[in-house]
Amino acid sequence: MYQTKITNPILPGFNPDPYILKVEDTYYIAVSSFEWLPGVRIYQSKDLVNWEHETDILSNQVDLRGNPQNGSIWAPQLSYSEGLFFLVYTDVKSTKRPFKDSHNYLISAPSINGPWSTPVYLNSSGFDPSLFHDRDGRKWLLNEIWDYRIETGNKSVGVVLQEYDPENHLLTGPVYKIFDGTELAKTEAPHIYRHNDYYYLITAEGGTGSGHSVTVCRAREITGPYELDPHYPMLTASDKPESPLQCSGHGSIVQTPLGNWYMVYLCTRPLMGKAAILGRETAIQEVYWTEDGWLRLVDGGNGPLAETEIITAEPVVQMKDTNFRDNFTGVLDKEWNSLRILADDSWCDLTSREGYLRVISGDSIQSLFEHHILAIRQKDFQFHAFTKIDYTPKTYNQMAGLLLYLNDSNYLYAYLTYDEEKGRVLRLMKCRDGEFSLTPDIIPTEDGQVELKIEVNGPVGNYYYRMAGDNLWHGIGESQDLLFLAGGFTGNFVGIAVHDMDRKAGSYADFDFFEYRGLDSL
Repeated sequence: MYQTKITNPILPGFNPDPYILKVEDTYYIAVSSFEWLPGVRIYQSKDLVNWEHETDILSNQVDLRGNPQNGSIWAPQLSYSEGLFFLVYTDVKSTKRPFKDSHNYLISAPSINGPWSTPVYLNSSGFDPSLFHDRDGRKWLLNEIWDYRIETGNKSVGVVLQEYDPENHLLTGPVYKIFDGTELAKTEAPHIYRHNDYYYLITAEGGTGSGHSVTVCRAREITGPYELDPHYPMLTASDKPESPLQCSGHGSIVQTPLGNWYMVYLCTRPLMGKAAILGRETAIQEVYWTEDGWLRLVDGGNGPLAETEIITAEPVVQMKDTNFRDNFTGVLDKEWNSLRILADDSWCDLTSREGYLRVISGDSIQSLFEHHILAIRQKDFQFHAFTKIDYTPKTYNQMAGLLLYLNDSNYLYAYLTYDEEKGRVLRLMKCRDGEFSLTPDIIPTEDGQVELKIEVNGPVGNYYYRMAGDNLWHGIGESQDLLFLAGGFTGNFVGIAVHDMDRKAGSYADFDFFEYRGLDSL
């Protein structure tokens, strides 16, 4: 056996709410996708050290158009039984208090790569569903329960359990309230594991911010009563402001063939101690079962570790490569995501101009319906991103460019557009916490293709441009403070887009390539 030193997170960038599963010799982690499609990203590994993006599960099974900011696909859970993979997930349609429209579904497939079945509707009483397959063959669904009647504060009031009938594809029998939560409140993300003589319920508590925690309880019968871990929470950074990993919670566990147990969990790395611009990420630590049957971190504490060890059967070296380039030949790379709609050939055209991606315009940059954006996760505090655009706008309502995008209230966009006096120009727009602004710079451009670049160094970003064939980069506006591109449930994305407020699909831009160079590990 070998002790392999690793650094957390193992999944950098926007990869929240991890659930880990081992099937045969492969480990899988499913993470939330929220408004971005395809939904539910799946990573796989053979050793728990190095992970690769294997697939994304949700495509045309969901309709996210019009869903609110920070809504849509929450907390997927992956399980395996009798030759089938099962995925349960929440589609959040409204988050306006006091209510929360959170619809839970189940799909299954013979392979992690599908084909996946038509979604089975389960319930809407609360979010974060989890499916447990018991030893006797019965299947049970857990979810957080939401109580709108509570006037102020926490409305997540515990965990409920109900049996699932796989033959008739529905929940059946009584609903059991198995956990009320603790004073940490906001109890969610319930998962059940059977270990020795107990059913163990692992939950997230304290909210997804600085109070985030993992709480464990156990029972001899699946319906309870459940006994609370006397030393809860078993994992938290809420009292550890010096830790480089914060907001740690939402855990799930797995056992290796060597007999060791590991927990993956959500964490953040606040930039300058303030803003988690990379979003909520996935970390891992070894855990063990005590003699009296409780789950503990191997290091002896209850906090997240930025550096830890994984025991492997063979020597392994942790590798992290966040670089990405798409030359737009053939098919779009699977790393791309789009907002609420799939990147299909109705607006992503790879055939009309060989070696280029033709993006046909959609609604405005703040649309919740037809926003024609392709973007990838920001995975590094320092990176450069590039693209080359061929675009001939005719009005100021037509635009195409390179953007940093957190959500429809927070973005930074360098774009080609049209000015009545100067012709085709480059401009920079910004929306911060819903407050929109245009920088005063209006830069005329010659005809022809334009290269755009964004250089990000921690909290600061700078945009540049050059005409095709020019060796010199020229600045667009001033340096930008990027700390506003943090918050909410997702992380910052980097991408390309085309918009036309005169007429939907009224224009198009041809992109020669897109490249992202991660600089954190250099």
